[in-house]
Amino acid sequence: MLEYLRQFNIASVLLRLTLAVVFGGIIGGNREHKRRPAGFRTYMMVSMGAALAMVLGQYQYAMLSTVWAEAQREVGMIADVTRLGAQVINGIGFLGTGTILVTEQREGKGLTTAAGRWASACVGLAIGAGFYEGVLLGFLAIFLSIEVFPYIEEFILARSRNMNLYVELTSMERMKDFITLVKSMGIQIFDMEMDRRRDNEGAEGVSVVFYLHLPKSQSHTKLLAQLSYSQDVRAIDEV
Repeated sequence: MLEYLRQFNIASVLLRLTLAVVFGGIIGGNREHKRRPAGFRTYMMVSMGAALAMVLGQYQYAMLSTVWAEAQREVGMIADVTRLGAQVINGIGFLGTGTILVTEQREGKGLTTAAGRWASACVGLAIGAGFYEGVLLGFLAIFLSIEVFPYIEEFILARSRNMNLYVELTSMERMKDFITLVKSMGIQIFDMEMDRRRDNEGAEGVSVVFYLHLPKSQSHTKLLAQLSYSQDVRAIDEV
């Protein structure tokens, strides 16, 4: 049965496009639930379009081997079923760049969404090629990456001694006092990025991203709570 579905026929094409829509929709549904830029319909169309491109490549190969065989010999056409798939990957790269943003906190947003689109397209290509075992393993890996691995990532980051801290201070003059406060907690500042800014009311301030190394006794949440009580701080967050 599986060998029959690997062949190029109406049943296998219908199954491949259906699987592409289903798996793409499941991945996109997760991103939609988390209010990400690309959601259910986007992933579904990316996966289905990639599968269709792969099926089209196989269709061209089948036609050049049968109906178009004589024309192929006359003009010397060569069928490459991987060419369309390669162009799909390039196109998804352009789509991905539209979801990646750098916030005022110097934090990159949309990287997981862009990677998810690319992975969804690869799943679609595998479905279009009839590589069903690879589809199941690939889908499982993607699902674990977006559902299970974030908890592992949070666990690792929460216990990391390094921390990137975004802070908005009331004025440049208060910078020295804030740095003194941080160092008094036994925290090492090994780099910082600073930018002058004005708030909605026109008051001048400064935004800084500190790259810190924490002592073992200091946790990320505890540090945020302690520094947020400073009168010089307008906003503070980990990035």
